[in-house]
Amino acid sequence: MNEKKKGARIPGGEPKVLSELVGYQEDSIVSRILLQDEAGTVTVFAFDEGQALSEHTVPFNAFIQVLDGMAEVIIGGKASNVKTGEIILMPGNVPHRVNAPQNFKMLLTMIKTPV
Repeated sequence: MNEKKKGARIPGGEPKVLSELVGYQEDSIVSRILLQDEAGTVTVFAFDEGQALSEHTVPFNAFIQVLDGMAEVIIGGKASNVKTGEIILMPGNVPHRVNAPQNFKMLLTMIKTPV
């Protein structure tokens, strides 16, 4: 079994266009970890229309920043539509899920400090 790679997964000091780091794939959710260490993770996702992350709970705070399109984010039973350029905090220990009513891309920043 391979140990998860830690640290930056993209070259430092080079500008990148976040929305271009992952592409849409039919009937799929595509993800790319940009940074992973003891403090947290930064991951960019591309959701094809109709895809979803099922409801789950983690002990950490996480931010979603929508880069393209619109996501439906359900936190503690409350649904919010989050559009390009908007962010939403998913508090730790609160059930949440993410739905793709249309294609969308997001940046997920998880801060691994228990709440």
